[in-house]
Amino acid sequence: MPEGQRLPAVTAQDEIKELLLSADLDIEGVLPDASNLTARVLLSGTAERALYKPIQGEAPLRDFPDGTLAGREVAAYQVSALGGWDLIPQTVLRDGPLGPGSVQRWIDWEATGSAPGDGMLEAFAATGVPEGWLPIVHGEDQDGRPVVVAHRDSPDLASLAVLDLVLNNADRKGAHLVRDASGRLWGVDHGLTLHVQDKLRTVLWGWAGQPFPDHDRERLAQLHDALRPADTLADLISPEELTALIARVEALRTHPVFPDLPPDRYPLPWPLW
Repeated sequence: MPEGQRLPAVTAQDEIKELLLSADLDIEGVLPDASNLTARVLLSGTAERALYKPIQGEAPLRDFPDGTLAGREVAAYQVSALGGWDLIPQTVLRDGPLGPGSVQRWIDWEATGSAPGDGMLEAFAATGVPEGWLPIVHGEDQDGRPVVVAHRDSPDLASLAVLDLVLNNADRKGAHLVRDASGRLWGVDHGLTLHVQDKLRTVLWGWAGQPFPDHDRERLAQLHDALRPADTLADLISPEELTALIARVEALRTHPVFPDLPPDRYPLPWPLW
């Protein structure tokens, strides 16, 4: 090494990525409510945990090609990182005890004493949506009383909503919103993303018609530059999906406004939580 030249600093993120890629995965249990096989694993020899989603455990879907969800999980993480959102936990593609799949750093939301979505997506009496919340849908509770489902009007959720537009996220449920012990927001479960057709289904519609925050416009510009030539995504999604991703980013930069709900298709995930 030339005199005076230093090796790049090893960050905590670098260390976690190396663990995700190389540590043995000891399965602790399976998430019972997941639609695809999802195991929580201990990274052997550490106190770190991760979510492991083997490709062979993916349920067939009518509108997404078989065996592609793990790659979409990793691609969604990389898009979040390339644009500077950093709202998706580190995710890698690797082999594991049940074959190849995605492995994502576990966010310990249990330490917060609340469940995913708590404080971010709630149902209120139809006349009682508090200040700081944005209504998205009207309905009825189990006793037939009118309610409104609303999400929190917070800057980090707005940024995640922009990222979901980029990813064309077809499944942004309340349960996919978690906060860690420091209060930092994370979005999880991105297998149903990056389709070539418009598939956006989300609970984060409350900003419809409003302009994007300035910092998210900057992130779109950063992502646009980083996607060319997009070598990092070439092995994770199809060429057509990559082309569609770039086109979405360009369209969002041209018209940086949260869209209205589409009139020609159902725009919400099921269930909402």
